Amino acid sequence: MIEKQLSEQESLNIITEMIGKAKMHFHESGASTILWGVVISFCSFFSFAQSFWKFDIGFNIWYLTCVAIIPQVWIVIQENKRKITKTYEESAIDTIWMVYVITIAAMLVYANVTYFTSPGILAQNDLEIFSKNVKTGEIKPFKIFAPSFSSIMMAVYAFPTLATGLIAKYRPFLAGAGICYAFFIVSLFTSFTYDMLLSGLAAVCCWLIPGLMLRRKYLDQRSGANV
Repeated sequence: MIEKQLSEQESLNIITEMIGKAKMHFHESGASTILWGVVISFCSFFSFAQSFWKFDIGFNIWYLTCVAIIPQVWIVIQENKRKITKTYEESAIDTIWMVYVITIAAMLVYANVTYFTSPGILAQNDLEIFSKNVKTGEIKPFKIFAPSFSSIMMAVYAFPTLATGLIAKYRPFLAGAGICYAFFIVSLFTSFTYDMLLSGLAAVCCWLIPGLMLRRKYLDQRSGANV
C-alpha cells in the first residue's frame, strides 16, 4: 500500500512538472506576438508617414510581412523542439491563430485581386466608373477598391487576440483587443492616412505590449525552472 501511494505521488509530481514545462509554449513565450507587433506597427506607421508627407520608396513596405514569415517559421521550429506536451487549451489557441493567418492571407488576396478584376466585371455589363476632381473638374476612369479596408483588418487583428485572452484568461490580451476594437470604430470616420496611424497603434496595443509582457513572464518561468 505504501509503495502504491508513493508511486501515485511520483506520477502526480511528473504530471505537474510536465504541465509546468508545457506552459512555456509558443504563445506564452511571446516571440511570435512581438515579431508581428513590430512588423505590423512598423509597416503601418511607415505607410502613415508616406501618405502624410507624400514620399515614395519605390516598393510596397507591406512586403516586409512576407519576409517576416522566415523568422516566424524559425520560431515555430524552435518552440516545437522545446514542447513536452500540448494541452487542449494550447491546441485551441493554435487552431485560432492558424485560422487567423489563413483569413488574413485571404483578405489580402481579395483586396489585391478585386482591384484589378472589378473593371472587367463591370465592363461585362457595359458599365464603367469615373471619378471627378472637384477642384479641377478632371474626369478619369476610377478603379474600385474596398472602402476603409484597413478598418476591416483592425477588426480581424483583434479576433485572435480576444479569443486567446478569453481562453488563457490573460488580461493584457483582453485589454489589447478592446483597444483594437475601439480603434476600428474610430477608423470608420477617418481617412486612409489616419487609418494607418490607428493600425500601427492597434498592433502595438494588441500584440507588441502583451507580447513583451509574455516574454518577460516566459523568461522568469525558465529561470525558475532551471533553479
